[in-house]
Amino acid sequence: MLRYILQRLILIPILLIIFSIMVFALVQAPPGDFLTSYIATLASTGSSLNQETIAMLEHQFGLDQPVHIQYLRWMQNLLRGDLGLSLEYQLPNAELIADRLGLTLILALFAFVFTWVMAIPIGIYSATHRNTILDYLVTVVNYTGVAIPNFMLALILMWFAYSQFGLSVTGLFSRDFEQAPWSIAKGIDLLKHIWLPMIVIGLAGTARLTRVMRANLLDELNKPYMVSGRARGLSEWQLVMKYPVRLAINPLVSTIGWYLPELFSGSLIVATVMNLQNIGPLLLRSLINQDMYLAGAILMIYCFLAIIGTLISDILLAWLDPRIRMEKA
Repeated sequence: MLRYILQRLILIPILLIIFSIMVFALVQAPPGDFLTSYIATLASTGSSLNQETIAMLEHQFGLDQPVHIQYLRWMQNLLRGDLGLSLEYQLPNAELIADRLGLTLILALFAFVFTWVMAIPIGIYSATHRNTILDYLVTVVNYTGVAIPNFMLALILMWFAYSQFGLSVTGLFSRDFEQAPWSIAKGIDLLKHIWLPMIVIGLAGTARLTRVMRANLLDELNKPYMVSGRARGLSEWQLVMKYPVRLAINPLVSTIGWYLPELFSGSLIVATVMNLQNIGPLLLRSLINQDMYLAGAILMIYCFLAIIGTLISDILLAWLDPRIRMEKA
């Protein structure tokens, strides 16, 4: 098992290089660049830049270099831990990302806990009470949760919370605490506001994981070892929790790899609709304005999270399932 983990760790730099090529190609794909968009914006207001200024800005931003040279310089900076300079904000990307990283981590943690705490018990109940009224109700709610776009659910819940309870429904803080330093009062204010985005971001994942948990558990409940366990006199609850649940949870653990970056992005459109101060809206704005170094830095963080999430899920799977441990050994 240790050898397997070491092999995966060795693969991380190779995967990051492959992802970096894909990310750089993605941010370079749209026609034009940040400077072109900036000049067009100035032109729409009646202003303009002379050719000397444009040439100076192109050199300053490195846009006068061939694409492969731009990539190599970008990668060289990344290897030194330098995420580059934002073309739009003229601030270090690391500083812009760090300003939103704390709230992003808190929101992702709350949404992750909400998803798993809801999905696993509901999936177990639905599988062990198959074809009952509550099972049908859970199925309807799950399909509805998967079908409704997150941003629409956000708008519905925002309207309901404001119209029925008069609650503030945008952002993660009240106006009095937005720019205030961290304190106990600000933490309490965060808890008053975080429940709504937590539900919106976590609900779609909850619906998907509940369906997966139910389907896998139903498959395990029909296997011969269940009959053997009942013959030994084990209660139904002990039997279900001891073996089938541990095996049925494996596919859920394997989703951590793709679910982790999704949580950190906070669902881009949802975060924008709800005015959340996390990394998601920053990425969306950087893509719209073609701030390629900021967008590339955020996307590389997501790629790193996907790799780490996959590694964590593999380790957890080996810990939960002895069969996988033997296979890796």
